[in-house]
Amino acid sequence: MAISLLALDQLRQGPNLLAFSGGSDSSALFFLLEEAGIPFDIAMVDYQRPQSQLEVDYGAKLAQEYHKRFYLKRVHLPPSNFEARARTIRYRFFEEIIDQEGYTNLITAHQLQDLLEWHLMQLGKGAGLVESVGMEVVSKRPGYALVRPLLLTPKSAILAYLAQEGITHFLDPTNANPRHLRNQIRHTFATPFATLFESGIQESFGYLLTDRVLLERLFPIAAIQRLHMAPRHPEPPLQKRSLLRLFKALGYLPSKAQQEEILRTRHGVLAGKFAYGFTEELILVAPFQPTPLPKRVKEAMRRAKIPPHLRGYLFGAGIDPRLIEEHRDRARKWLQSYRQLFASPEEGQF
Repeated sequence: MAISLLALDQLRQGPNLLAFSGGSDSSALFFLLEEAGIPFDIAMVDYQRPQSQLEVDYGAKLAQEYHKRFYLKRVHLPPSNFEARARTIRYRFFEEIIDQEGYTNLITAHQLQDLLEWHLMQLGKGAGLVESVGMEVVSKRPGYALVRPLLLTPKSAILAYLAQEGITHFLDPTNANPRHLRNQIRHTFATPFATLFESGIQESFGYLLTDRVLLERLFPIAAIQRLHMAPRHPEPPLQKRSLLRLFKALGYLPSKAQQEEILRTRHGVLAGKFAYGFTEELILVAPFQPTPLPKRVKEAMRRAKIPPHLRGYLFGAGIDPRLIEEHRDRARKWLQSYRQLFASPEEGQF
């Protein structure tokens, strides 16, 4: 079993931090990275379940044996909305380590069935290609890259590797809890389907990930620190696609209702954390910072036509409003090219 060459290229640019749980996927990935000669350290979150201490002890033992730094966070979460809370805490912990210790890449052990489960969940909500193939082998995040070396690897191959090499791993008891929607999708649809059509699913997602890259070229984004911008498409459905890419860059996925609210209001604050605004040429999003502005700065922002709720972030981050004008010019040119390309279906024929 091999890891993705795209992932290996990225990981050779380390330093790397592996999100480790002691489960089958992360345990297999630990040893595959070792075999590939990729240096990494490991981080764990202990949710203090009945077998958690065994998993933590296993992670600590591997770290000591293979000379890796070991980061651990202990939390106790109530059962309600456990998966969402756990994910938020987990990534916040990883990103704190990345910021403090200077890691370039965060490695996770997502595999093909995770990708299939996500696809089915998004399909049930109503989604296009970009949203329904929501994971990539390498995803750029603010300050680091998220790398999933096993994303196109079937679960059966991972289990076979673990058995062949005699690698210790643990089963997560929460994976059998039917209260979680993801588990319902897994046991009712994803696992039976993957059992029947594993190789076809693997090949299909290879195509879909390639198609996604091509499609995303129609929705380019640019960034200045954590201010993200995209050309404002003429059609609202395409504006919605750009919005999803922009908010994803900030690590947030707006609900359908929130998307409609953004398109209706054109400027405001989402979830108390993210500011958004539309100009004639651009859609802009950034972390919301309600910073008081000096009068001269406020006037400069107004002249530069910076949407009101974004001004605090620009001021706090030291971003010159004139830089936005440069992106406006680029957006105008891009939109002109877009209109020419799609003016007539015949023009795009080979």
